[in-house]
Amino acid sequence: MPNAAVIVDAVRTPMGRGKKSGALAEVHPVDLLATTLRALVDRSKLDPALIEDVIAGCVTQAGEQAATPGRMAVLAAGFPEHVPATTVDRKCGSGQQAILFAVQGVMAGMNEIVVACGVESMSRAPMGSAVMGADPFGPAVRRRYAPGLIGQGLAAELVAARWGLSRDELDRYSATSHRRAAAARESGRFGAETCDVQTPAGCVDRDETIRPETTAEALGQLRPSFVDEVFRERFPEVDWRVTAGNSSQITDGAAAMLIMSERMAGRLGLRPRARIVSSFVCGADPIEMLTAPIPASRRVLEKSGLTIDAMDHIEVNEAFACVPLAWQAEMKVDPERLNPCGGAIALGHPLGASGVRLMTTMLHALERSGGRYGLQAMCEAGGMANATIVERL
Repeated sequence: MPNAAVIVDAVRTPMGRGKKSGALAEVHPVDLLATTLRALVDRSKLDPALIEDVIAGCVTQAGEQAATPGRMAVLAAGFPEHVPATTVDRKCGSGQQAILFAVQGVMAGMNEIVVACGVESMSRAPMGSAVMGADPFGPAVRRRYAPGLIGQGLAAELVAARWGLSRDELDRYSATSHRRAAAARESGRFGAETCDVQTPAGCVDRDETIRPETTAEALGQLRPSFVDEVFRERFPEVDWRVTAGNSSQITDGAAAMLIMSERMAGRLGLRPRARIVSSFVCGADPIEMLTAPIPASRRVLEKSGLTIDAMDHIEVNEAFACVPLAWQAEMKVDPERLNPCGGAIALGHPLGASGVRLMTTMLHALERSGGRYGLQAMCEAGGMANATIVERL
C-alpha cells in the first residue's frame, strides 16, 4: 500500500484523580503532555528533529490549557523549535481524532512522521470552564431543538431508560470495570504502556483512579447525580439511575502515539506495531447524544469488510456505564472482549487524552493476547462518535 501509515509506539501517563488533592494535580498540563512526548521518543530512540507535526487533543482550551498546549508541550519536552503542533477538539473523541488526522497526513503523503497525543488536566482546567456562563449553542440551534439541548448526565439517563438498563446493571458493569483494571494493574499489564510522572510530591508510576474494593452493592448506595424535576416533566420515562459511581471519573492524564509511514519505519529500523484499517465519524441525535458509537461502529465495520466477530479487542469509552451496555445490546458481542482492561469508570476520562489512552491500552493488549483486530468507539458531546479499526502487525 503506498504511503501506508503505521503505529510504532504508544505511551500514556498514569491516571490521576481530577481534584486538587489528586496525584497529578500539581503538574501543569503542558508538562504532563511533555512527559509523554519525551517518553515516546526515548522509547523509540527517535531523533525528535524528524517529527513533522504534533497533533494534540484537548477539550477545555482555557486557563492553563489555552495557549495551544500541543505546541507548548513540544517546547517543554525540549524538542527542536522547528517541530510544529496544533490542538484539536472533537470533545471526548479529540485524542482519537488526533490519531486519525495524523494517519491521514501520512497516507496523503504530506508527512512521514507525526505524533498524535492528548491531554486534559481536569483538576487545573475544570470541565466547562471554557464556557464561563456564555451560550455555546446560539439561537438557531435552540430553535431547532426547542425546548432545548441537555447535559450529558441527563442524556445518559435517557439512554439507560431507552435500553431498559436497570440501576443494578449499571452498577454491576461499573464494579467489573474496576475489577478488570485492578487485575491489569496488579499483574503488571499496564506497565508497558505507562511512563512515570515526576511531581513536587514525588514520582507517580501507577493509576490512582482504580478502586479494586468496589462492589455493585456499595455503588448501589450512591445517590443519583442528575436529578432534575423540570427534566422529569419533559422525559417522564427517566427514573434516575446514573450516579458518580457508574459514570467516568474526572481525571488528569496525557497520552501520545508515534505514527509514521511504513517506509520511514523501515528506513529508521523501527518495528511497525499496528495499522489503521478503517475509520468513520458520524453524528446522531444531539439530545440523546451518547448513541452515535452504535452507527459509527456499524459503518466502520462495513467500510472495512470485517465483522464484529473478527474483533479480538473492543474499546467503547465508558463515559457512562449505559454507553457500552447499550452498544453491546445492539452489537451482540462477547462481553469478555468489551473493555477487557477496564475503562473510564475505573481509569478515568481525561477528555482530550482519552482517545489516545484507549488505543494505547488496546495496542498493548492485542500484543499480549496475540489478537489481530481491535475496534475503538467513543461518544462525543453534541451527539457524535469516532470509530476506528486497527490491525496488529
